[in-house]
Amino acid sequence: MQPALIEYKCDRCVKCCQWPGEVLLSKSEISKMSKDLGCSENEFIQDFTALRQSRRGLTLSEKSDGSCILLEGNSCRVHRSKPNQCLNFPNKWRFPGWRQICEATPQRTDSTKFE
Repeated sequence: MQPALIEYKCDRCVKCCQWPGEVLLSKSEISKMSKDLGCSENEFIQDFTALRQSRRGLTLSEKSDGSCILLEGNSCRVHRSKPNQCLNFPNKWRFPGWRQICEATPQRTDSTKFE
């Protein structure tokens, strides 16, 4: 029997969206988000992305305060099609100090496997 795990339920506090850092984008994510915003992929790339620091691929641009360019008030403009990196936070990856800002609710999950 495997021990119970803790997963976090996002409460959409948007604090992770206000934290500066790269949000890596795949071609399929760019395609989905551009459709959600009603623009072409080229327009999306021009208006909402930047070259990654490694110069290998694109990241979402940041506003001058470090927050995500797609954050509008307390809402993500592409919530339905947000990138996997955003979707998977904080259950599949975390940044240092995340718990001090994130309001996600811890929830116990049962990881018991039947063999």
